[in-house]
Amino acid sequence: MGEKLNLVTPLHTSTKRDYLARMVDDKVKCMGKAKEYEADYWDGDRRFGYGGYRYDGRWKPVAQRIIEHYGLTDASRILDLGCGKAHLLHELKLLLPGAEVIGLDISAHGLATAPEAIRPFLRQGRAQDALPFPDKHFDLVLSLGCVFNLEIDGLAKALGEIERVGRCAYVMVESYRNEQELFNLQCWALTCESFFSEREWIWLFKHFGYTGDYEFIFFE
Repeated sequence: MGEKLNLVTPLHTSTKRDYLARMVDDKVKCMGKAKEYEADYWDGDRRFGYGGYRYDGRWKPVAQRIIEHYGLTDASRILDLGCGKAHLLHELKLLLPGAEVIGLDISAHGLATAPEAIRPFLRQGRAQDALPFPDKHFDLVLSLGCVFNLEIDGLAKALGEIERVGRCAYVMVESYRNEQELFNLQCWALTCESFFSEREWIWLFKHFGYTGDYEFIFFE
């Protein structure tokens, strides 16, 4: 197993959330709309997802921490699996203009509304499908806020492919450490299929042969 990191948590905890309000807001309907992963999820009402996910530079510190931690350079190859609107990948490319970057996501709307400069490096696809890249092609494979949206068989396939195509890997997932955080997560999550505790995630990583780094975000 790799290292438990703290790269995204500072950004995650900067947002305030009303857990109960989301839970009682016709949540089943909102979940169905969110799981389309298209315009309503990204840029529709907050009840369906992000409520307007626009590029504002907030991912730059995360990109800087990733570059420093992994020693990335202009010669590096980087894959972002489940890149969404590719704001993180955009920041990585700005900081490392010579790097080979590829972003993969299921959402046509997310990819089409990514920062224009990063769009040529984006592809549409599912995280649980076989990746069209040779073994160990990438110096780093990132997957932030993606694989917990898969059911257990898809999760196994995605982690296996991340392990196969990357020399290093870093996965960030939603999790919980106590009953309050589990309750908050269940209230807030619209697309999550894999609700696992910190201990269960570590067991699954080992069980599926994932040896990369990981981070958990919690809903306190």
